[in-house]
Amino acid sequence: MSDKPLIQLASLTKNFTTEAGVISAIKDVNLTITAGDYLSIAGPSGCGKSTLMSILGLLDTPSEGQYLLNGHKVHELDVYQRAEIRNKEIGFIFQAFNLIGDLTVLENVALPLTYRKMKKQDRMEIAMNSLAKVNMADRAKFYPAQLSGGQQQRVAVARSLVVDPSILLADEPTGNLDSKNANAIMDLFDELNEEGRTICMVTHDSRFAKRSRNIVHLDDGILS
Repeated sequence: MSDKPLIQLASLTKNFTTEAGVISAIKDVNLTITAGDYLSIAGPSGCGKSTLMSILGLLDTPSEGQYLLNGHKVHELDVYQRAEIRNKEIGFIFQAFNLIGDLTVLENVALPLTYRKMKKQDRMEIAMNSLAKVNMADRAKFYPAQLSGGQQQRVAVARSLVVDPSILLADEPTGNLDSKNANAIMDLFDELNEEGRTICMVTHDSRFAKRSRNIVHLDDGILS
């Protein structure tokens, strides 16, 4: 792990306007994630974890405060600029896997590369290499419905790696898995981090949070 700041959040706040008034989902959050770190953001359901993850993943913008990613003030970018950086810098791993059912495993993993100007053969080769990293190359021609939950999540991890992102954002990655498969995914995260991958994981499960290098806690939108 290096001392280089990869992500810096300063006084980050996210407000939502409802019929009951303004609700602050995230309140004055300050956070630094360095390159090579493995950070867990732990907290109960409804504490603001998903909102914070959406902002980290450039899927949403803060109401106040600053977000620097690799030194770039991404909170100032428009929706198209955020999408471009998101595709290059961030790999997502979701609780529900978010695989496309009518695409093969290989096609699912290669999908993020379609936004880049490269030949199909090159995309498929990179995707196959990514599948090999998670021991799923032998399932390349399968469809998601033919895989177990643990296998689907491995494919999702391969898809997150295919663009060689600066950071992996994992939103409750074990939430839909049994204990055996959940531990297998956590073992995979350990391996990826040991290889130098930066990981930020959101979880409500303290067992898995403790496996990361660092833990912060979010409660009622306040980070501690």
